[in-house]
Amino acid sequence: MLTSKQRSFLIGLSNQLDPVVQIGKNGVSPETVVSTEEAFNTRELLKGAVMKMAPVDPREAAETLAGRTRSQVVMVIGRKFVLYKPFKENPKIVLPK
Repeated sequence: MLTSKQRSFLIGLSNQLDPVVQIGKNGVSPETVVSTEEAFNTRELLKGAVMKMAPVDPREAAETLAGRTRSQVVMVIGRKFVLYKPFKENPKIVLPK
């Protein structure tokens, strides 16, 4: 579980990111989960977007995707969300205590 200080730190890092994952009319599909897992192979922090035609709201989509990828929801603002999943070996992002 992330502390508020860690969450704030990650939000600061995510401000410069572009959305990598997009959730469309199929919602959180198996293909979306696979592409998110692939994105987590090269990065620890990623931003996603929920399209207007999506059948789920952004909070629900972020929590479902986080559960299926074993990551954590950092924030949801509007139709954007940020997920965090540290590398198992040699994490690049060092969280404050």
